[in-house]
Parts: sequence; C-alpha cells; structure tokens
Amino acid sequence: MARASGAFVLEDDFARHLGHGGAVPRPLVADDRDGTVVHVTSLTKPAAPSLRIGALVARGPVMERMRAVRLVDDFFVTRPLQEAALEVLSSPSWDRHIRSLGTALRERCAVLAAAVAQEIPGATLAGLPTGGLHLWLRLPSGVDDIALTGAARQRGVAVSAGSRYFATEPPAAHLRIGFAAAAGQSELTEGVRRLGAALTDLSASEA
Repeated sequence: MARASGAFVLEDDFARHLGHGGAVPRPLVADDRDGTVVHVTSLTKPAAPSLRIGALVARGPVMERMRAVRLVDDFFVTRPLQEAALEVLSSPSWDRHIRSLGTALRERCAVLAAAVAQEIPGATLAGLPTGGLHLWLRLPSGVDDIALTGAARQRGVAVSAGSRYFATEPPAAHLRIGFAAAAGQSELTEGVRRLGAALTDLSASEA
C-alpha cells in the first residue's frame, strides 16, 4: 500500500529488546525491498537511560536523502557514544542481558497485574502485554483519569492519564502504569495499594 501510494512507513521499533512474553515479530524493514520502510530503534531503554543513541535503517533514495539531512543537521553522532554502543552490542553478554531483562520485566508485569486485581477490583486490565514497560488499566465507569492521576501523585505514585494517548475520544477512562522504573517488586505492590486508596477516596468525594 505504501509503495502504491508513494508513501513511507515509519517503523518506531524502540521496544524490540523489551519483549517478555513470546517471540518478537520480524521488523517490517527486514522484508522491505522497495525502500518504503524507515526503521528507527534505540539503545536507550534496553541498555541505559543515559546512552542516548539510536539507529535509522532505510534503503534506496530515502536513505540518501536522510543521510544528507543528518550531515547538514548534526554532522555526526559523537564518537564516544558510537564506541560505547559498539562495545555494548558486540559484547558476548548482550544476549544474556536481553534475556535477563525480559525475565525481570515479565516478573514485574505479573506482580503489578496481581496487585491491580487485588487492590483495584473495579478496574480492568487491557490484557497482559508480551513486551514493553507498561500496563493499561481501564477504570470503573465515572472515574476521571486526570483527577485520579493527581490524587495518586499526592500519595507519591506516578501514573499517566490514558486520555492523552488516544488520537480520538477514548472509549473509557484509562491509566498507563509503568513497571520498569520501580526499585523492586514490593514498590510496585505498595504503589498499587496507594493507587487503590486514591481511587476509593476520589470515588467517595464525588459521590
């Protein structure tokens, strides 16, 4: 379809190394022979937040145009970052790190889901993800996600109102809850307990 319409597909593949529940699908660019896919990925999330380096893969004329733009725009990626990325990716421990990362994310996801089921029974999980860093929680009818986000913040819990992630009117109020940045599994459980208490207080104040 992209080729027929003269368009491009931008494949934002930042989560490729964050799988934790099954086989990761092949990237679209792997089967692109016409230069219609522009593949973007990053080492920031799977390696280290301070390793601000990514990669862009494309073919044909679009690649030449992007190469020219980058030369004009920022000239080059700093050499220390390039060497750090090369060292990380070529190390024998990289595959082991990715496996360990997947195991840790899978365990944290399960702990968070179990805590949600226990502490917030009126909410619904939109399925368990097989990759990534977040759970999506559908809130009970009548709950305002932005108000709940503020109430949770007052209790020391950082969650994201789901409404800002929908391109159109959301079908219901949602929260996006991250499970990667917590210090440990006990912090995830305590965070959900506080979130449940915030929801109870908010519902009582609106009744």
